[in-house]
Amino acid sequence: MITELMVERHLALDPATLVNAYRTMYASRRIDDKELVLKRQNRVYFQINGAGHEAVLVAAGLLLRPGYDWFFAYYRDRALALQLGITPYDQLLGAVAADADPNSGARQMPSHWSNRKLNIFSRSSCTGMQFLQAVGAAEAGYRYSMIKEIEDRASRFERDEVVYVSAGDGTTSEGEFWESLNTACNLKLPVLYLIEDNGYAISTPVEVQTAGGSISRLLTGFPGLYLEECDGTDLLASYETLQRAIDYVRERRGPALVHAHVIRPYSHSQSDDESLYRPEDERAMDAARDPIKQLGNLLLRERILTPEELQRIRNEADAEINEAAERALAMPQPPKESATLYIYSPDVDPTSSAFDTEDRAVLSGNEGTMVDLINRCLHEEMDRNPRIVVLGEDVADASRAQYLSQVKGKGGVFKVTANLQRRFGSDRVFNTPLAEANVVGRAMGMAARDLKPVAEIQFFDYIWPAFMQMRDEIPLLRWRSNNAWKCPMVVRVPVGGYLKGGGIYHSQSGVSTFTSIPGWRVVMPSTAFDANGLLRTAIRCDDPVLFLEHKHLYRQTYNKSRYPGSDFMIPFGKAKVVREGTDLTIITYGALVQRSLVAAKQAADQGVEVEVIDLRSLNPYDWQAIERSVKKTNRVIVVYEDFVSWGYGAEIAARIADELFDHLDAPVKRVAALDCFVSYAPDVEDATLPQVENVLEAIREIAAY
Repeated sequence: MITELMVERHLALDPATLVNAYRTMYASRRIDDKELVLKRQNRVYFQINGAGHEAVLVAAGLLLRPGYDWFFAYYRDRALALQLGITPYDQLLGAVAADADPNSGARQMPSHWSNRKLNIFSRSSCTGMQFLQAVGAAEAGYRYSMIKEIEDRASRFERDEVVYVSAGDGTTSEGEFWESLNTACNLKLPVLYLIEDNGYAISTPVEVQTAGGSISRLLTGFPGLYLEECDGTDLLASYETLQRAIDYVRERRGPALVHAHVIRPYSHSQSDDESLYRPEDERAMDAARDPIKQLGNLLLRERILTPEELQRIRNEADAEINEAAERALAMPQPPKESATLYIYSPDVDPTSSAFDTEDRAVLSGNEGTMVDLINRCLHEEMDRNPRIVVLGEDVADASRAQYLSQVKGKGGVFKVTANLQRRFGSDRVFNTPLAEANVVGRAMGMAARDLKPVAEIQFFDYIWPAFMQMRDEIPLLRWRSNNAWKCPMVVRVPVGGYLKGGGIYHSQSGVSTFTSIPGWRVVMPSTAFDANGLLRTAIRCDDPVLFLEHKHLYRQTYNKSRYPGSDFMIPFGKAKVVREGTDLTIITYGALVQRSLVAAKQAADQGVEVEVIDLRSLNPYDWQAIERSVKKTNRVIVVYEDFVSWGYGAEIAARIADELFDHLDAPVKRVAALDCFVSYAPDVEDATLPQVENVLEAIREIAAY
């Protein structure tokens, strides 16, 4: 009784909980130590530690609920992972790159925690990317709570769930951190930020990273954000602070941020030597605040444990970790042939006949433009699947819904999303801040929780702030988690030139940047008919899809179509021969399909019959269609809007030369944009981008070879 009363003065944690907390903290440190030894022996290949962070992380693990709450934990969060249920053996399997590694199948470095059952989301090594994904995951629960048409929505979220996201002090310098706070506060999302401030971002001290040397001081103006600092090396102080913050979040009052001051008694990682930039007296001050020593002293001082009992706990943990390490070291690495496993969904194949209804399409109604048929597809798919949400800049009709009865509505810069908000409401169609990473990062978090986001980037030219999310996060999630996690979503992007007056920043067509990234499906229709079928496939696909909509084609009359039906789909990787020919093949896509057709017609007047192939799908692309045509005509031109050097068509040309050389009667010719940007001046734009006369000149040259 005396012991319990003394403990209650610190916090209402019973002695057993304190002892177990010590056991977890000590085990966390000893796993770090074991990995460091194994690294020196070249038996593991990388090591990064969580030393000095253990107390606040165990406190968080005591208060949060695995499998109920959601966790975006970073590489220092070893003690949290242990507390939530990722065992020492599980962690060491990752360190030795074992095939059985439950975190990533040995695809990621150690300490990248992931567990679907525990709701521990797969994290990358990219600092700051997790913040928007965590906000998206919290937003998924928020939208499940409002979209009543989702029949099983009650099983998809908890009304008092918390989404935990953590990072070091250095990561708060990333723009995604600030973008995430803006949205979390704006929507009052249930996000708990834990900033583990050990004073350094590798070798850069906090006062160099952050104005004033304190991130929490910079955040005081965020509306509705609960903000508190604590000594993250003190388990009890951390527990008290986190309990207040978590209560605030569970009560749905808004997000909370706990700024925990911790230490880093070891170097940043095994490849860093902190003695090069930290003096010995500073390191000694850290050692004096060691959280494991502090809790051990508390257990002795309060007579919860004797010195012998404390040592027994250490010995037991050491024995468990040594045994786990030996078992892990005996496990085989993944087989070499597994390298390409799970780049794409193993369950849903959008290239299959299940997605091919093209020959059965029944056309009806009046002809519509590409904008019309994309818009109608979105309406029908949203009606079919209530999990679809549409987000982006200006995609709503009017964010101030009370004005909808007074105004026509925006519905996107090009009107592609017109009337979606009117039909499906503001919970499913909504504007975002003018921040492209915010759009796709949130969408990724929502998709990971089984919503189906259709996000819009307003212009391809402005996609680059989202590039980290689109290069290192979205397409890699399934692969890096060994198929434990996925984020099937669609990113719609107006792209390309031929606008007259678009200038440098509204005319880019750099599709090769994304077709070269494994994990993305990339399509670009050239007609309204194809746009409708490809978009429906994209929405029903189980992978991330980049859906490129050429702005020049939005309202052309030559590519209009009657409506092909509400189940009309075109599979990815299926090209279309839009003109039969015998003398020469043109391989193209997008706005250059029509220009190639015009050039082919003019060539026919001169006795050259040109076959024109519209790829439609850029990754995957239809190699079989290319092969058949080249073997038939023996001459080929690749026409594309990218820069001529290193552009999309260069890969097609190289593969033809490599695999079909024996069937060629002439060199492979490329017709593409100049290696420069598009000018505002129309005449200069015309000279920069491929025109009909450029294609015709190439036809004459190759036909005469």
